[in-house]
Amino acid sequence: MIECPNCGGNLKFYIPLQRMYCKFCDSNFDPYDFDSKEKDGIESKDYETTIFTCPECGGEIESTDNETTGFCPFCGGSTIFYSRLSKEKKPDYVIPFSKTKDDCKEAYMKAAKRAFFLPKEYRDEKYIDGFRGIYMPYWSYDMTQDGPVKIKGKKSHRSGDYIIHEHYDITGNLDCEYDGLSFDASSSFSDDISEKIAPFDVKKEVPFTAGFLSGFYSDRADVSRTLYKSEARAFAVRQTTERIKDEKALSGYSLEVNQNDIKTDINKTSRTLFPVWFMSYRKNDRIAYATVNGQTGKVVADFPVDLRKFFAFAAGLAVVLFLLFNMVFTLKPSTSIVVNGVLSLISLILYLMGTSKIKARENRTDDKGYQSTAEDANPDGQKAHIPDAYVTKKLPIVTSVIAMGLAVLLFISKSIHDEYYYVCNLIIAVLIGFTLISLIKDYNLLITRRLPQFDKKGGDDRA
Repeated sequence: MIECPNCGGNLKFYIPLQRMYCKFCDSNFDPYDFDSKEKDGIESKDYETTIFTCPECGGEIESTDNETTGFCPFCGGSTIFYSRLSKEKKPDYVIPFSKTKDDCKEAYMKAAKRAFFLPKEYRDEKYIDGFRGIYMPYWSYDMTQDGPVKIKGKKSHRSGDYIIHEHYDITGNLDCEYDGLSFDASSSFSDDISEKIAPFDVKKEVPFTAGFLSGFYSDRADVSRTLYKSEARAFAVRQTTERIKDEKALSGYSLEVNQNDIKTDINKTSRTLFPVWFMSYRKNDRIAYATVNGQTGKVVADFPVDLRKFFAFAAGLAVVLFLLFNMVFTLKPSTSIVVNGVLSLISLILYLMGTSKIKARENRTDDKGYQSTAEDANPDGQKAHIPDAYVTKKLPIVTSVIAMGLAVLLFISKSIHDEYYYVCNLIIAVLIGFTLISLIKDYNLLITRRLPQFDKKGGDDRA
């Protein structure tokens, strides 16, 4: 807790003022006024914080406040957190929250309105009020590209009946800088969320002081600072290559840039805290997350589909289309069987695509940060494997294949009995409906996450 110098009350970082504020005596202060100093006047590299542990998921999260009870946003449990005081190393920089909780809720509601089949509980005010302000840790890389570079260039032109190709060796000197290229430093923060919620404007980062955390929480960095260096270098090389190709002096040339010849040096790696409003919704053993960029207001949310809303809409659409088709043109039975066969094939492809994504999500094989910490904990050094991984259901595949088979057989037979087509169309429609139900259920599985998705973190709702 940071005490108010005037009345001893608990100071909080107040977003509209971007200053520390005391609600008891209406005083405000610069966050840097409370930096701790060593005896010789040198600023301390550590700061005192309270580490809260969620007893349900074992999660840990930091705050400068010394007590909390509430709702863990990472596992969705209502609980009383265990806490302990600790000295932690200061991050290098922080981007303070600039979007308030009301701004966050408004941005979320705008996104929710566009989700037509969203279950009504996701628009519940009690649910929406569960947003927590959490600073998420990122590794930021500052890089330079300095030195000679050689490019292969080619120009072609026609001379009479000949096409002449001219080849050039183009040389020059690079002088490029890339500052603040950032990757999330928490194994708990899924890479897909951190990528979608970007970008953050690193030009607005400021030196860290614990005052910015007052009234908020911060996740802890547990990913090696070297983990994303190769990705950072590759990104810088790609950007420089594109800039070279866009140079006006080189227009008209077909350029071949050897990316290995672009030497990229990482001069500085900083740990920066980025602001994120975070909320979870728990249903059975799954968690849906909603995150809002605390600087820009960008929303990234897991929006499931309500089956009842979907099929009510589908039934209404089917009636409208049926009436429309009957008024405009007559659909022959033999044509309708082809249409249903194609729909069966499409539903099968969508189902198989969805199951492959679910497997990657469930095992977090596409989350480099999580895999790196799991490998550190694995004595064999192998990739992390989550037990009870998703297994593709065979029945939706079988029903889709049967539907396609019926369509193909009836089309080949060229039966003159229309009733055969009507009966088969009805059967195929039922089979497609079953596949669609499985597809929607798997979609809901895909956009929600295992409990707990965040294996180490917790927090409450006083931010």
